[in-house]
Amino acid sequence: MSLIRGWNSFKRKLEPLMAGSKYDADFLKEFYIPTYIFSGETNISDVPDAPKYPVLVFINSKSGGQLGGDLLVTYRALLNERQVTDLGEEAPDKVLRRLYISLEKLKQENDKFAAKIYERLKIIVAGGDGTAGWLLGVVCDLKLSHPPPIATVPLGTGNNLPFAFGWGKKNPETDRNSVLSFLEQVMKSKEMKIDNWHLLMRMKIPKGGSCDPVAPLELPHSLHAFSRVSSTDELNMEGYHTFRGGFWNYFSMGMDAQVSYAFHSERKVNPEKFKNQLVNQVYF
Repeated sequence: MSLIRGWNSFKRKLEPLMAGSKYDADFLKEFYIPTYIFSGETNISDVPDAPKYPVLVFINSKSGGQLGGDLLVTYRALLNERQVTDLGEEAPDKVLRRLYISLEKLKQENDKFAAKIYERLKIIVAGGDGTAGWLLGVVCDLKLSHPPPIATVPLGTGNNLPFAFGWGKKNPETDRNSVLSFLEQVMKSKEMKIDNWHLLMRMKIPKGGSCDPVAPLELPHSLHAFSRVSSTDELNMEGYHTFRGGFWNYFSMGMDAQVSYAFHSERKVNPEKFKNQLVNQVYF
């Protein structure tokens, strides 16, 4: 697993965007994934050369106060909307599974454009450390032969994971030029390996109840990678539910984790109180 450090209708869309900017249409074309890649319907004759840095963008629209929502709008204006996912609306595992099923289908039909997308794909994730860890866990669970590297936009409170890999701690600007500048950094970035720990968590089965987790989007992001172990799995113990999960780059346990979860819960209930990164850090 690794992080990365620090056609005609398409051209019509780009022409009005680049006036007075050092970023021209050819620059943005290197990140653009055409719609047919997502649908799995071969359309080889109507697409240009494959982009060198095709990206999927996942944004936690609730992170960074209003910044997540603003960032979502900007990325969707610059790229194909199918490339940009609001994590508050759809879980990343569903998006990635659909895409890779489509890519495999196209590759089997000898679509060389799709094959290059598969080889060159990168992921951008905008959110806090929990959101970044969520994406890392999802990519790990896919068990891909060539997993895409992940660039992290620091859109949380502490942003320790982006900081450790050279992306900084400060929440980003959300205007068009700032996003284009970040894409340029992605273009120039290098892959780096990331430490991860996998763990088992066992919970006693309550009498007359269940330990089944709630829906994925209702859990704190640090638990999104957890899944129930099959009853036939040798790791299971009678009278217990066993869960698997992982930590990425660092982990928290005990009181530290309790404080983090309390902060997450309060922010979820009262998001209007958590719009300033500095104030959030003081509160945390």
